[in-house]
Amino acid sequence: MRTQPSTDLLDRVRKLLAKAEADGVTQHEAEALTAKAAELMARYGIDRALLGALHPETDAPADQVFDLDNPWAAVKAHLLAGLASALRCQCILLSRPDPGSRVHVFGYQSDLERADILFTSLLVQMARALAAQPVPAFGGGAKAWRRSWMLGYASAVVGRVRAAEEAAVADASASGARQSGPSTALVLADRAMTVRRHAEKAYPRTRKTRVTYSGNGYQAGYREGQKADIGGAKVRSRSAAALGR
Repeated sequence: MRTQPSTDLLDRVRKLLAKAEADGVTQHEAEALTAKAAELMARYGIDRALLGALHPETDAPADQVFDLDNPWAAVKAHLLAGLASALRCQCILLSRPDPGSRVHVFGYQSDLERADILFTSLLVQMARALAAQPVPAFGGGAKAWRRSWMLGYASAVVGRVRAAEEAAVADASASGARQSGPSTALVLADRAMTVRRHAEKAYPRTRKTRVTYSGNGYQAGYREGQKADIGGAKVRSRSAAALGR
């Protein structure tokens, strides 16, 4: 039996996304390619979890600290926390001496890897999409509109990632019913408990926070988030500058 985690699915994700971004690809073709990429990303997470249950050395609990700079650090933290949660990680929002946000993410190595890939990609995609929006306001109103737009975008993409994960779990559970070994549900429940214990050991006392907005761009951002590529697209760093607007 294979005892080393395969990266074949992630390699296929990257190839699909490269095709989706190539010149001459129609919008319909690109959407089909990115939908398949999201499906493969979710399957990769399940495969790593099931392999880790049999061979713990292949996928151990870990953690990663993300320092997010302004502008829009709080929105970036909101997006990261939503993605990480959808990928079965836990996040703790910390204070830091410099302006910005700091997020401590706990999870298994494979899930942290997926969260990092998606978060990095979606920051760029969000910046590119925001830069193309006709902002219907000026000054403080424009800033509020952009913030609410980004929160809507984040909500949409997190919902899509969560749906892809749930579909992968359902498929794996149906397949696992005909095989021996621990069930997918049991494996994921054990991993969730381990992650929660690691986070609670590091931070015994925490409190929940809420993100609010005052602008009216939320629905427009949500609609744009429905189009986002959630398979970990290639990063083009020049687009990220749009978040500085």
